[in-house]
Amino acid sequence: MNTATFRAAVVRSPEGPDSIELVDLPMSEPGPGEVRVRIAAAGVNPVDLGVVRGVFHALGLVHQTEHTGLGWDFSGTVAAVGPGVELAVGTRVAGFIDGFDRDFGTYAEQLVVAAANLAVVPDELDLTVAATVPLNATAAAQLLDLLGDAPDTGRRLLVTGAAGAVGSYVAALAPERGWQVTGLAREEDEEFVRGLGAEFTSRAEPGYDAVADGAALQGQALALVRDGGAFVGVQPSAKPAAERGITVDVVVSHPDGSRLSPLLARVAAGGLPARVHAVLPLERAAGAHRAMAKGGVRGRIVLQP
Repeated sequence: MNTATFRAAVVRSPEGPDSIELVDLPMSEPGPGEVRVRIAAAGVNPVDLGVVRGVFHALGLVHQTEHTGLGWDFSGTVAAVGPGVELAVGTRVAGFIDGFDRDFGTYAEQLVVAAANLAVVPDELDLTVAATVPLNATAAAQLLDLLGDAPDTGRRLLVTGAAGAVGSYVAALAPERGWQVTGLAREEDEEFVRGLGAEFTSRAEPGYDAVADGAALQGQALALVRDGGAFVGVQPSAKPAAERGITVDVVVSHPDGSRLSPLLARVAAGGLPARVHAVLPLERAAGAHRAMAKGGVRGRIVLQP
């Protein structure tokens, strides 16, 4: 009988950061195509704050009877492998898990995950930094897939929240798809946004050929798109209604280890941004959520088991 356990941060009744608690859960072994990862770090993302506030419970997306797990991003080392997995025990990996309806997430000491959803972390990339990359960089890449290559009829792309988690990756990656990027952000973030290779504005005017709404401004951002342009949002539960002939879409991020691997390599080489705001122990998850909720955080807060 396996009596081994691991710790995870969960919420039973999602009423804000004070409802986060640590529980002991039974260890499980990986099945075919799966690995068990010993987590080194887990990024704290805005979506986690929504789970803790009960946003996704209210939308009917969570049906857990006892508690709901927290965390999407992670990095760590392979602790055990199931049948059909080529990764060796001890390999440094990163990835993310999706979905809201789960009893634990990456705010944990261990995680069983499909090997196909993992990417090997380059030797020169610290695991703490690597934990900030998977969800946001993959979301940016998948957002640009929806947006597509810039058409000859108009290449001006506005990225809202260009200094933020998803927006900074969109701003850095979009020129490769032919877009001429302007980043919308606070004035104090101008140097960072221009360092991504984008133009900068703190007050955008309407008329852009496309808008990538990393800041989730929704209708405000849609109003900045010209007639017949394109809009891609980041809130699947609140897709704006199309208007003025604008193509409206929203990104729904899904794990993809093969897509994440080159993104991690580019972060390791300094070609994509990855910023760690603070590193806290798992026991201080509630404090991490309070700090993020206050706003003004640049980079990710990372939890370590």
